[in-house]
Amino acid sequence: MSAASPTLKEFTTYSKDTPVERPGLDGRAGVFVPTEAFDLAGSSTIRKGAGIVGFGNPDGSLTVYFEANRFDETSLHKWENKIRKAYDRLVMVAPTVSKGKMDAASLELIGYIDGAGITIKQPESLTHWLTISNALDTAPEGTQITFGRR
Repeated sequence: MSAASPTLKEFTTYSKDTPVERPGLDGRAGVFVPTEAFDLAGSSTIRKGAGIVGFGNPDGSLTVYFEANRFDETSLHKWENKIRKAYDRLVMVAPTVSKGKMDAASLELIGYIDGAGITIKQPESLTHWLTISNALDTAPEGTQITFGRR
């Protein structure tokens, strides 16, 4: 990549840091937000403010699970709770329509989740995602979210 900002064609989130293969119980998965390449207005699946987790596939695509709190459950108001719900579905291989295989250029890896918590490595990207989603009030208080014991 050049020193100038990358074009959509140059950008990909898939790198050596992208978790590959489905994590087992308490294993590590990636936390993602949509990039400019993602057609948010035309999406019938991932909605504004959604929590998105997943892993890389051998073909360079991503398998993702997401939670957007479509039914306005109060326990899923906060972004971190959406991430946790999507992660739980992912590791349990739970039946859901809230999953898909996506082009890696449409998502940015911003952190990781495992059984102990969430680590956000790109907080500015998360803030941007929640701002354009009109969901900044759902943002976590910091870059480390620790879960209580299961």
